Amino acid sequence: MNDVPPIPAAVAEAIAAMGIELDAGDAERMRAYLGALLAANERCNLTAVTDPAEAWVRHVQDSLTLVPFLASADAKRVIDVGSGGGLPGLPLAIAMPDARFTLLEATGKKAAFLEETIAALGLPNARVVNERAEVAGQDHHAHRAHYDAVVARAVARLNTLAELTVPFAREGGAVLLIKGQQAEAEVAEAKQSLYRLHAQVVDLHRTATGTVVVIETPRATPRSYPRAPGEPKRKPLA
Repeated sequence: MNDVPPIPAAVAEAIAAMGIELDAGDAERMRAYLGALLAANERCNLTAVTDPAEAWVRHVQDSLTLVPFLASADAKRVIDVGSGGGLPGLPLAIAMPDARFTLLEATGKKAAFLEETIAALGLPNARVVNERAEVAGQDHHAHRAHYDAVVARAVARLNTLAELTVPFAREGGAVLLIKGQQAEAEVAEAKQSLYRLHAQVVDLHRTATGTVVVIETPRATPRSYPRAPGEPKRKPLA
């Protein structure tokens, strides 16, 4: 049984105000996703948000703040780095059926949940890769410089997260990171990291639920990044 209520009117209005038109069945599919997320949370520790009504805002509405940026970038291939319980990747995949989403998750149990949920929701435009970002980011055949846009939420501070995300973006691509109230401080802290990665912050867009940090990748990422597993977190570039 799904204890998650239908989409709240305030959330529906906020989504519409962002210029997002949900197709018939999208809201119910997102409700089914939240139900699966909260049900699996007890065994997988997928989210700190356990109130169903709050989950609509903190998970669905917050994730969908990236839709206008992805649409503006005409992003057809998107990777969600450190997807965890599927945020922001799964709500985005539901709302943007014409784009293909790769959900990158290193933890086996979480990756298994994502695969089960994608199958249950019937999302042909989403797939799961069970691998560390440091490893996948050096996979020149399948992932490195392969995506139009890279997204992430609640993974690490920007001076670490930049190294884990930027290498996936093609030249001229975008990295879109959902951050909180410390976004400006994190951007300042990560200035040297971004410089070394040949990337630059072009916008900090405040939303009702957080801040979207927009990073452009005008040049190829140096081949030495990302470093070996664990190094970006142990010793950030900045």
